[in-house]
Amino acid sequence: MRVNCVGAIIFDASDRLLLIKRGHPPGMGLWSIPGGRLEPGETDAAALRREVLEETGLRVEVGRLAGTVDRPGPGGVTYEIRDYLASVAGGVAAAGDDAADVRWCTADELARLPLSEGLLESLTDWDVLPR
Repeated sequence: MRVNCVGAIIFDASDRLLLIKRGHPPGMGLWSIPGGRLEPGETDAAALRREVLEETGLRVEVGRLAGTVDRPGPGGVTYEIRDYLASVAGGVAAAGDDAADVRWCTADELARLPLSEGLLESLTDWDVLPR
């Protein structure tokens, strides 16, 4: 079974990447970009805005598709994840919903954090790492 998901690649004015620390499985305790599953009938853009607001308290404008990856999930599920660039339109970054923490990261900090499987490679392949 395939499950449609979205993720948000968001940078601040200092070109740091927004990451959340997952508070629940899958990936509990690992750092990743905000995002999650689409609800029935939801567009990618609507899901992205909802997930980012729930997890970080930020309102975003959705930009272009950065890339797509498939990740294995429990019980034979495959998560089809479409990651989009997004920009902050309002709000204050704070952990919420299933996020245990939220932070803005430089490239050096990103390389030292325990990240969700494949995240660093995907961001590198898509040329969307913080500078």
